[in-house]
Amino acid sequence: MGKKEKSKSLSDSSQQPPEVVEETRKRSASVDEEQKTNKKKSKRQSESSESSNADEKPNFFSKELFSELPLCEKTQKALQEMKMERMTQIQSRAIPALLTGKDVIGAAKTGSGKTLAFLLPSLELLHQAKFSSKNGTGVVVITPTRELAMQIYGVLQELCQYHSHTYGLIMGGANRKTEAEKLQKGVNLIVCTPGRLLDHLQNTKGFNYRNLLALVMDEADRILEQGFEDDLRAILKLLPKERQTMLFSATQTKKVEDLARLSVNFENSIFVDVPNETKLATAAGLEQGFVTCPSDQRFLLLLTFLKKNKKKKIMVFFSSCNSVKFHGELLNYIDVPVMDIHGRQKQVKRTTTFFQFCKAKTGTLLCTDVAARGLDIPEVDWIIQFDPPDDPKEYIHRVGRTARGATGSGRALLFLTPEETGFLKYLQAAKVSLNEYELPKTANVQSQLQRLIETNYYLNRAARDAYRSYLLAYASHSHRDIFNVHALDLQAVGTAFGFTTPPRVDVAFGKESKRKKVVSGKKATGTGHAFSASNPYGKRSKDDKRQFSH
Repeated sequence: MGKKEKSKSLSDSSQQPPEVVEETRKRSASVDEEQKTNKKKSKRQSESSESSNADEKPNFFSKELFSELPLCEKTQKALQEMKMERMTQIQSRAIPALLTGKDVIGAAKTGSGKTLAFLLPSLELLHQAKFSSKNGTGVVVITPTRELAMQIYGVLQELCQYHSHTYGLIMGGANRKTEAEKLQKGVNLIVCTPGRLLDHLQNTKGFNYRNLLALVMDEADRILEQGFEDDLRAILKLLPKERQTMLFSATQTKKVEDLARLSVNFENSIFVDVPNETKLATAAGLEQGFVTCPSDQRFLLLLTFLKKNKKKKIMVFFSSCNSVKFHGELLNYIDVPVMDIHGRQKQVKRTTTFFQFCKAKTGTLLCTDVAARGLDIPEVDWIIQFDPPDDPKEYIHRVGRTARGATGSGRALLFLTPEETGFLKYLQAAKVSLNEYELPKTANVQSQLQRLIETNYYLNRAARDAYRSYLLAYASHSHRDIFNVHALDLQAVGTAFGFTTPPRVDVAFGKESKRKKVVSGKKATGTGHAFSASNPYGKRSKDDKRQFSH
């Protein structure tokens, strides 16, 4: 497991009531106050510049100023109102090259300022070309998720406040007919998700994209990871070849390189990145730790933590939509107010919740990994990983929602059972070092929880779905040498979901056991996939990279 940091208590050692994590840090009040004053003050969701006297993370800001860029007066005025002064490293490297017409392949971590790096040159292109509605669409920005698209759109709104160019948001879950009507009238700059864009390119008559000036692909690695490779290829075939291309990606994988070969003009392009001067994979202002908690106490620990940190802004990550749904319903039912966001919600609900949490000073958001990458939610105090991430990369993406920007600070806590602590060696190999916290005294409400789940039909149904999805996600974990679903104490796991006796789940097939497999009149003893306690991986094709999507 590797060397662990000195164990720290999650409960207060004084005679005061135990405070989960918050009162355990042995710091003076003056240090806490200093951290608060150094926190990002901006209410916007965009990448913002801090004042010059703030304690900045190394290598975040450059010396170059936005006012020195050859941008039109309208854009400069908007930047001044947004209080943008100094450029970040990725902005100072990418924007000047893009303003000269070069294609750019950019590599930088999320939260480094990529959004302005491509929006400013895009807007300047439209301004110089005197683009109007009759010219159709001049810039297309493709992003992997709806939430990230909404965030970019929010920044675009601020930048365009003095421009007459039209702009729009095109994404799955929104009203397609309304989108089509706007596209037919002419939308100069669109921010979109791949699937919905391809739909309009193929099926919306009157959508004029023949005058396209620039194509932006943000978080390209994530777009490809989510299975949009075929959509992107189809989009690239339909869009005009004579255009400027901006491709931004946090990682440079082989698929990203292949995408660059298809989309970028290498004769007139540059590669820009930001050297990582720190040996740590996570942000410098992030304090992170883990707590070892038995399976049957996981919910009680979460409940205790949330009750003791009501005045904080917290994000809690789960492995499935059903788990988010159940825990959201349960916590709200017992008067612990939380918001939730996951992939099965209608888009209006996701949008409303996203902006509500962004604007909130305090509150708790339960979410799946739909919110784990690229989003810039202001001033998040705590990231709680209630369910373990699939791999170290996912861990890094999750905790990247806090301690963002030049002076950002935040805290992260990972829940692990005693059997799961072997995951720490993978985190250490990925340059992630965690402190260990002692398990505090948790709220003694297990009997009330079980009574509630037993008597409330809707919560019981939600608990069954969440329990089943938890096991399926566990069974599909990348590191099944540690996260072995066949080694789980199902009674203890069920207890955390409020069950006295947990429901039966066929992990191999993902369906509750109602029938037994019969072959030639005999009951089959296996699943057909060679799953067992000694072989948790089972039979799997070397090219099969699917995950359960529950």
